[in-house]
Amino acid sequence: MATATANPRLQKAFALLEREVARGHADCGDLGIAIARDGTWTYRGSPIQRPGMVKLFASVLRRTKDGRYWLVTPGERGTVEVADVPFVVVRMQVEGSGTDQCIAWSTNLDETVPLDAAHPLRLGRQPDGSMAPYVMVRDGLEARIGRNVFYDFVELAVEGEAGLGVWSAGMFFPLEPQ
Repeated sequence: MATATANPRLQKAFALLEREVARGHADCGDLGIAIARDGTWTYRGSPIQRPGMVKLFASVLRRTKDGRYWLVTPGERGTVEVADVPFVVVRMQVEGSGTDQCIAWSTNLDETVPLDAAHPLRLGRQPDGSMAPYVMVRDGLEARIGRNVFYDFVELAVEGEAGLGVWSAGMFFPLEPQ
């Protein structure tokens, strides 16, 4: 029986694969994983039921400069379809008041994110023309602030030089598109 290394075409294919793995990203293409607007992760259309598995996938989720989402491991990567953004803010914690106020968000995957310079608020236009609030979670990955949480957030708004907004971590975050 001939070994795989005896075949020149297989040798070339293995060499190419080894180079890709050495670079850390053998491209697996579309993984069949999608993230719905409500934050539900699915595999080939079926919800992923294990929260631990979803959190594991989220821990290796990356967004490239062209806006595509990837699951990236040391050996391979594959694309993920994201309807809006990968996370949804489901809770808000507030400490202090006025300009000393600090706000933290909790996502649907139990990540806690402060509202600060590194994790700013952004208002983005939706396909229907309405505006939706987003916050940076990490590495170019955002969370959409859930409607009920945003209503509570807006109750903290005060009038500032830039219009209506909210203080957190010593910064003023406008609630109007700039």
